[in-house]
Amino acid sequence: MALFRVHRMKENPRQQFRWAPHTSGITGIKPRDFEAAGDIEARGYYDAWMSLRGTERALDIGDVLESEAGEVRICKYVGFEEARWVLPEAKPISEQHQAVEAPLPV
Repeated sequence: MALFRVHRMKENPRQQFRWAPHTSGITGIKPRDFEAAGDIEARGYYDAWMSLRGTERALDIGDVLESEAGEVRICKYVGFEEARWVLPEAKPISEQHQAVEAPLPV
């Protein structure tokens, strides 16, 4: 059995996700749109879904399962599809220092 981490999509992003047209391929997801919701031990993604089905912890459209190996799958109407975390790019340090060290206008 494998251990999967459950990430629940917050309500506002869930409504946008629910009404967005279905796209195939990898779905980019932002960590800020999710809340950690514990772990579940299961043989696979669909087994985890079946185990939680009918409980107060049931998976809903937009919820994510992350395997111990870091593989991420998002629950869609058609099943679980591959997803990847999208992290904001950090500004280069030189740009941050230039903004602070810029002379003030006289």
